[in-house]
Amino acid sequence: MSESSAFNPFEAAQAQFDRIADLMGLEANARRLLRSPAHEHHLAVPVRLDSGEIEVFSGFRIQHNDARGPAWGGVRFHPQETVDTVRALAMGATWKTAVADIPLGGSMGGVVCDPHDLSPAEQERVCRSWVRRVARTIGPMRDVPSPDIMASSQHMTWMLDEYEAIVGEHAPGAVTGKSIGAGGSKGRAEATGYGMVYVLREALRERGIEPGATTASLQGFGLVGRHAMDLYTTIGGTVRCVAALDSATGRPISVSRRDGIAVAELLELSDRLGGIDGGRAAERGLVLDDGEAWLAADVDILIPAALEHQITEANVDRVSSRVRLILEGANAPLSEAAEERLAGRGVDVIPDLLANAGGVICSYFEQVQSGMNYYWTQSEVLSKLDLKLTSAYLDVSRFAKAKGLSQRDAAMVLAVDRVADLCRQRGWL
Repeated sequence: MSESSAFNPFEAAQAQFDRIADLMGLEANARRLLRSPAHEHHLAVPVRLDSGEIEVFSGFRIQHNDARGPAWGGVRFHPQETVDTVRALAMGATWKTAVADIPLGGSMGGVVCDPHDLSPAEQERVCRSWVRRVARTIGPMRDVPSPDIMASSQHMTWMLDEYEAIVGEHAPGAVTGKSIGAGGSKGRAEATGYGMVYVLREALRERGIEPGATTASLQGFGLVGRHAMDLYTTIGGTVRCVAALDSATGRPISVSRRDGIAVAELLELSDRLGGIDGGRAAERGLVLDDGEAWLAADVDILIPAALEHQITEANVDRVSSRVRLILEGANAPLSEAAEERLAGRGVDVIPDLLANAGGVICSYFEQVQSGMNYYWTQSEVLSKLDLKLTSAYLDVSRFAKAKGLSQRDAAMVLAVDRVADLCRQRGWL
């Protein structure tokens, strides 16, 4: 199977859905309903820059399906964002909430910009302007934004404040991933990264492997990557290589050390958006290499925790022959062709629908707490998260074994079946 150089993430998501629909024998009306988003909002987001000039950024909010509950999905800031990426991620959010078996649907949004090029005041204006454009379509019982790439708790708190100013009342459940003082959940910052390791722990347990006997290579040192690295090394694993953007040049780099890298030393070399100072890393004795060197690291586990479509047919041959497991921390980081090639080599993939579902589960917990105006301790949140993700992993693993499916296909079948079933119950089908 070959891949087009003009990769379209939404077409890939639809192709995956079509394959699963064929596998399930899904009826035609259900296919038409679930194959495309229910609502799309294409936005012009005007922002006054510090210079006094007005810049109009492109923005999106796309709601794929809300049969199982209010839509939920990230907001990302990225200069290369496209509407088809947002469509694909909105669809993926629908399946992710269904696999986790929580009462939410799927959406996604963002602004085409690079926060590195904007002052904090300009970033605040971007957040508030985006909310003004979508305020009629979001809300605790409609669609709940959550932080995604290059979006922080501060960004989400600005968004919440703007939304509350528009509706004229406190509505802490309207946004998740906000600061603790604004009604955020303890444990939310750690949720996606820790959730990845909870799932990895179960996968290793099924295989009779102790975490302390494994090594890993990680792409991405943002909020997700750094917390995944933290918990993985805490339970005994060794991270040999980390890839990120060089905070000095903006170019992708990999830093490595064969006997392991400590989270603490990378935190000293990183910025708040996950960039790593390559020059200083080299001075500390870390080996500096190109942005794809993480693929070739001599490790047991690869953890792509950055952007989608990072392991493709074009670079899959760089993956070390030692790798036996890939944990998808990012959304859709493997192309279908690359996954087929890796499967032929005996590499198992824990799909994004499971691996990075910790964020959506904790967002749901945050919504629940905001609605009650009663907040749990961090240990309570992470304990509930562990229980929920372990249950989801075991559901998928058992179904995969019973039906002879890969974990990705098993997760998709469970998700599509749950969403389609509720669409039928509602009379939509």
